[in-house]
Amino acid sequence: MESLQGQLLIAAPELRDPNFSQTVVLLVRHNDEGALGLVLNRPLKVRLQEVWKQVGEAVCARDDVIYLGGPCEGPLMALHDRVELSEADVPAGLCFSTDRAALSQLADDTKSQVRFFAGFAGWGAGQLESELAEDSWLTTPATPAHVFDVFPDLWDKTFREVKGREILGTLGIRGMPKDLRSN
Repeated sequence: MESLQGQLLIAAPELRDPNFSQTVVLLVRHNDEGALGLVLNRPLKVRLQEVWKQVGEAVCARDDVIYLGGPCEGPLMALHDRVELSEADVPAGLCFSTDRAALSQLADDTKSQVRFFAGFAGWGAGQLESELAEDSWLTTPATPAHVFDVFPDLWDKTFREVKGREILGTLGIRGMPKDLRSN
C-alpha cells in the first residue's frame, strides 16, 4: 500500500455521506492501520477564544474560526507551519499538533500560519482503500495554500483542478498556461 499522507481527498460528487459531501480532507496520517484526516472546508460558528477558555489557561491571542475536522471526536488539533512544535510532519511543509503545550504556543502566536480543528475523519485498516476503489474520492497533493488560504469554494476549486488535469492527460496535453488568454 502506498501512503497517501499529505494528499488531499476530494469527495466525488456521488459521495452522499453528509459527513463528507463536498468536502476536501487533508490526510495527516495513512498507513496499514488506517488513516486520519482533517476536513478543510467546514468552518464552525465558534471561535478559538471561546473554546480556549475550556482548553487552556494560557493567553490566547488568536481569534480564528475553528473547523470541523470530521465526525470523530478528539482533542483540539492544529495544522501549522512551526516545525519545532510539530508532532507529525505532513508532507508539503505542513505540521500537525494535538499536544496542549504546542497548541498553547500556537494560540498565542499571531504571526504563524495555523488552522485549528475540532474532531477528525478516521478510517480503519483498508476502509479508505475500499472507498478509493469505489471512486468515492479523488486525490491530489496538498499545498500550504490549500490549508491556510481561505477559499469559500475549496471543494469546487480542487475538484475542477483534478478533473482538468485528468482531461488534459487523456487528451495528451502536457501543460497549459494558468491564464488561457495569454496563449
